[in-house]
Formats: sequence, structure tokens, C-alpha cells
Amino acid sequence: MDQTSNGGFKKNESPLQAFYHSCLGKLAILGGILILLFIVALMTKPTQEEMEMEMVDNILQCIQANDSIQGDDIDDQVNNLNNVFSRADTAKIHKDLLKSLKKNNRLEIYNHSFFRTAYILNNIYPQGVRVGIGMFGIVYPTVLYKDLLLNVGPMQKNYKDGIIRSTVVKPADLGTNPAVKPFHYQGDPDQ
Repeated sequence: MDQTSNGGFKKNESPLQAFYHSCLGKLAILGGILILLFIVALMTKPTQEEMEMEMVDNILQCIQANDSIQGDDIDDQVNNLNNVFSRADTAKIHKDLLKSLKKNNRLEIYNHSFFRTAYILNNIYPQGVRVGIGMFGIVYPTVLYKDLLLNVGPMQKNYKDGIIRSTVVKPADLGTNPAVKPFHYQGDPDQ
């Protein structure tokens, strides 16, 4: 054992222990863990078909769960977490609603280095809104009911009617105007 300048003793460390206790050693270990995590993420990334199948199921579950009034966004997030572990019952969804979903919405899957993302494109969100992330072999839905376009109709029923009508109906009694005299400030007359 070697004696230090303050009177204490230090242990002889092996080179491996010295590397572990150094800042560079801790950064190298953290980097190794991150590289291992990225390799696992790359190997377990869902395929295009798995991602599409899971997202269609998650969207159908979102439609099925929104048959009643939702309290807030937390309800949707908890529902999305439950959708990871369950399947949709398509018998409970109305056939016209399914046709409208297929007609007005388009699901696109994008491939990234270590994960995949799913986007819904429709007339409300032409640039798309993210509705799911697939990583580590699991598809995590983030779909909300308001992201889907299910009902389409005209914004204005009578297209031939002009915005400005030529006839104006005058009310029967508008009252009388008060006698208002113009007021001009002339200063304080007492001073």
C-alpha cells in the first residue's frame, strides 16, 4: 500500500478498476449500452405488414371505444395503452362507418432507422397526423378519435343563394335618437 500526502492509504487498483472509475470508462460503458440498445431496436423493429395490421386494429378499437362521451385526453391515452394488449371486435362497428373510414382516410407507414411511424392522411390533416410508433417489436398507438375523418357533408346547403341578400327587413321600431350636442373642451371657466 502506498501512503498519500494527507496520511491516508490508497489501494493498488487494477487497470480494469482504474478504467471503470475514470470518466472516460463510464462514458465508454454508457456508449456500449446505447449501441447494444440500438442493435436490439434494429433487430426487433416491426415489419411493414405487422405495423399496418396492428394500426388498422388500433384504429378500429379507437372507433369502437368512442361510442360514449370521453372525459378528457387521458381517457384516450389509457385506451391506447390498453389497445396494445387487445384486439378490436369488428362486429360492433357499423358497416357504413367502416366504409367511410376506408374512403376518407389513408394510412401511411414510414420507415426510420430504429423504428417505424404510422400517419393518417385525410382532408382535415392533408400533411398527416401520427397515429402510432413501432419499436422493440411492439406497436404503440397514439390515435385519437378526432384524428379520423368519418362524416363528410357539404359546408353550405344552398349553394345558389347569395351571401348578401338584396332585401333587408327593417324592424318595426328602432326608437328615437337622443338630442346630442357637440362638445368641445374649452378649459375650466372658473380659472
